[in-house]
Amino acid sequence: MKVIAGSASKLLADRLAKALGCPLVKPERKRFPDGETYIRIPEEVKGEHVVVVQSTCSPANDNLIELSLLLSATKDHGAGRVTAVVPYFGYARQDKRFKPGEAISVRTACRIIESAGTDDMFTVDIHEDDIIKNFAIPAYNLSAMPLIGRYLPKLNLRAPVVLGADQGSLVRARRVAAEISAEYDYLEKTRLAPTEVVTKPKRLNVAGKDIVIVDDIISTGGTVVEAAKILKKQKARRVYAACIHPVLVGKALRRILAAGVKKVIATDTIEHKTSVISVAPIIAEAIR
Repeated sequence: MKVIAGSASKLLADRLAKALGCPLVKPERKRFPDGETYIRIPEEVKGEHVVVVQSTCSPANDNLIELSLLLSATKDHGAGRVTAVVPYFGYARQDKRFKPGEAISVRTACRIIESAGTDDMFTVDIHEDDIIKNFAIPAYNLSAMPLIGRYLPKLNLRAPVVLGADQGSLVRARRVAAEISAEYDYLEKTRLAPTEVVTKPKRLNVAGKDIVIVDDIISTGGTVVEAAKILKKQKARRVYAACIHPVLVGKALRRILAAGVKKVIATDTIEHKTSVISVAPIIAEAIR
């Protein structure tokens, strides 16, 4: 077995190779003057089980094309089995047609990965479980929520409460809370527009307690900022935010911290300074 590191997931690929006890291959890549991507696999892979690790985070289009080139080059050079590990699956939030004429973009992303010669695919906490059904090849969605729960004791929390960012995150909050035997609940959220969210407080007893807001993705941070303000008004002791995928566009992290969140905790599905938890162990266990 060999692990190939995509440019978006170099650190995670290295950790995964170590967890699997196999070599790490660093492909040659460059960009032509016209913007096209060049990929070369510099090592022999014939007959090998090759694992290509590449998140399709920003710049999503570039990273998706690089992933497809890595997969196809590996297959073309005789790999016996090609496994795609896409820790953060870009376009996953475009899984429905909200207006007539819209592309259901995640379906196309799935087809691109399939058509590159992939034998199977693993991702982590994809936005909706049903997305996996778009694949004709074996595809698996792994959850890293328990890993967040196992990290929380490092924060020395007092009377911790784990809150899902909305009702859809209640299952995530439950998984995290189970690791530390904590209370869990969710915040009520109403989305007025794609970039406008109103979070209404529930009748939660958070006074004097440490709160961990949990979601799969933190992007603009709007939901977390609004929730933190509400929880502070309810006399929460400390507020933390935790997610699997730290998209954190623009000044999102700064806005979150300015709202009173003590720390943002994330995994390395996207490599960011908040990525204090590695998903390499759960991916390695699933691949073995």
